[in-house]
Amino acid sequence: MSDSDKAENKAEELKGKAKETLGKATDNEQWESEGKGDQGKADVKQAGEKVKDAAKDVFDR
Repeated sequence: MSDSDKAENKAEELKGKAKETLGKATDNEQWESEGKGDQGKADVKQAGEKVKDAAKDVFDR
């Protein structure tokens, strides 16, 4: 996993958390839901990158 991928995924996760928090604070269910969705996408991307890293480690041996 490249550093730029890690940074992009983390930024998406933080954006999602901010959007969810803002949605809760303003009682905006759409933003809250979108924030949760953004976090979920970031989590899936991070998991995929971890799998790639693990596979690379196995094949580099």
